[in-house]
Amino acid sequence: MEEQPPYEPPEVWVADEENGGKFAKTNRPVAGPTHEEDLPTGDHPLQLYSLGTPNGVKVTIMLEELLGLGHAGAEYDAHIIRIGDGDQFGSGFVGVNPNSKIPAMIDRSGAEPVRIFESGSILLYLAEKFGAFIPTDVKAKTECMSWLFWLTGSAPYLGGGFGHFYHYAPVKIKYAVDRFAMETKRQLDVLDRHLADHAYLAGDEYSIADIATWPWYGVLALGRIYDAAAFLDVQSYHHVQRWTLDIGSREAVIRGRMINRTSGEPEEQMEERHGSGDYLGKTGVRINS
Repeated sequence: MEEQPPYEPPEVWVADEENGGKFAKTNRPVAGPTHEEDLPTGDHPLQLYSLGTPNGVKVTIMLEELLGLGHAGAEYDAHIIRIGDGDQFGSGFVGVNPNSKIPAMIDRSGAEPVRIFESGSILLYLAEKFGAFIPTDVKAKTECMSWLFWLTGSAPYLGGGFGHFYHYAPVKIKYAVDRFAMETKRQLDVLDRHLADHAYLAGDEYSIADIATWPWYGVLALGRIYDAAAFLDVQSYHHVQRWTLDIGSREAVIRGRMINRTSGEPEEQMEERHGSGDYLGKTGVRINS
């Protein structure tokens, strides 16, 4: 590959429409809608607008876990938002999430609809609404919240940092790859050291901290994103491996990981979900198989 000349930043930055890369058509330096488009609405109390990315999978796993506990009020419609096509910039979606990122949700179970955006906020909202997967003891709840906020602050280094520069960037920049590989391995070590003495992130009980973290770091440890398992030596994080295999065997996780997914094996995919009958004929892929 031809060596790139050193980059000299201009005095005032201007977006380069010719800049390459997988996300060149969907990234832009302004917010707001690009077109008028209403969101579809299903029959259930909860309306989810999402895609089967790590952030989207957090919420579908949570909803499937709630349904598995018997919370009928957690029934939901999962509508697909094709971010590669710019669906997130439709006026309806921007009305639910002004940041134009998936996932976003509307809760229609009350007198007035409630919009919820940001995956961590959705998990916390659902946990408190249904009284599940969040500790009630103050000390344990605080530990859970600390790990949930750790994830929301750390995942951008993995996805937007390491994943982008190692896997997606049209030009491999050694400095960028090294910088974010180092940080990703440091974060895996943070998890590994903690999980050496704890079954789950908040202690002995599975919680929204695990549900938030697993689609990023658990799936990374399984070598299922960025084709980076060997590069990051993920097998060396033995406690993370134990944790991710344990969570990956849960039926709700297997189902949740299928929803709004449009890649992988056919049995891993369910473009939209509008009821439990949608699972007929779908087996999913057990993550530790």
